[in-house]
Amino acid sequence: MLTESFLQYLRYERNYSSHTVSSYQNDLKQFEHYVLEKEGTFDPLAVEPAWVRSWIIYLMENGYVPLSVNRKLSSLKSFYRYLQKKEIIRENPLRKVSGPRVNKSLPDFVKEADMELLLDEETPDADFETTRNKMILEMFYATGMRCAELLGLRNRDVDISAYQVKVTGKRNKQRIIPFAQMLKDQITIYTNVREQEVGGVNAADDLFFIRKDGRALTHSIVYKLVRKNLSQISGLSKKSPHVLRHTFATGMLNNGADLNAVKELLGHASLSSTEVYTHTTFEELKKVYHQAHPRA
Repeated sequence: MLTESFLQYLRYERNYSSHTVSSYQNDLKQFEHYVLEKEGTFDPLAVEPAWVRSWIIYLMENGYVPLSVNRKLSSLKSFYRYLQKKEIIRENPLRKVSGPRVNKSLPDFVKEADMELLLDEETPDADFETTRNKMILEMFYATGMRCAELLGLRNRDVDISAYQVKVTGKRNKQRIIPFAQMLKDQITIYTNVREQEVGGVNAADDLFFIRKDGRALTHSIVYKLVRKNLSQISGLSKKSPHVLRHTFATGMLNNGADLNAVKELLGHASLSSTEVYTHTTFEELKKVYHQAHPRA
């Protein structure tokens, strides 16, 4: 089956994660079901551009935002590029199909002063979970890693003697992120408390961040603890782990880091993904200007 061979290609040749492959599969199935309802039959080799445009309108009318519609359209386009690459089709029927326009918003981030107050908050007699949660916030802010990358960290990936952490990112690409003494101190505190309260109970394949019973953390647990802590900061519309990634990047650029260096630290494939943070820092400069200049 064409769809299955495409998904195998994504999984084994492109090294896409299971979650990403599942998203592609769901998007393709959704389009297939739409065409079946409209046309009564579905042949991926007989798809017409008009059907795709009609599907886009259908999605928009049913509450999908432009960003989601474009992601689904991208899945479909990737499928037909694959068919063209394999010479199963001569022309790509989606070549001239475009999605709805997306108004790009600047990424949310936490101001440096607010972040320092959040991380410097005293936690006397902290138990394992409190220490671990603080360690998670510190790790996000100090390294800019993604949530999935943090969840996949192994003990061997964190090298406190070399002041660096090895991160496995998208498509299994690895990168090294350096860190400073402050994070090293926090790592030492966390690993000591983990050894005392959890000990050798670790059924999660030697993961660095675990639950008290040794099981692996989930995205939901990390999201909730980040949201709870960021809720202490007023005026912040989004409160997710990715906000801390944005905070890392913005803070680096505000303090003079080279754009290419930040790109490598974030694990971005292209510079255009990193350039959005230059707009963020410029917006901050504009605010400072209007607040401080006597004629602003």
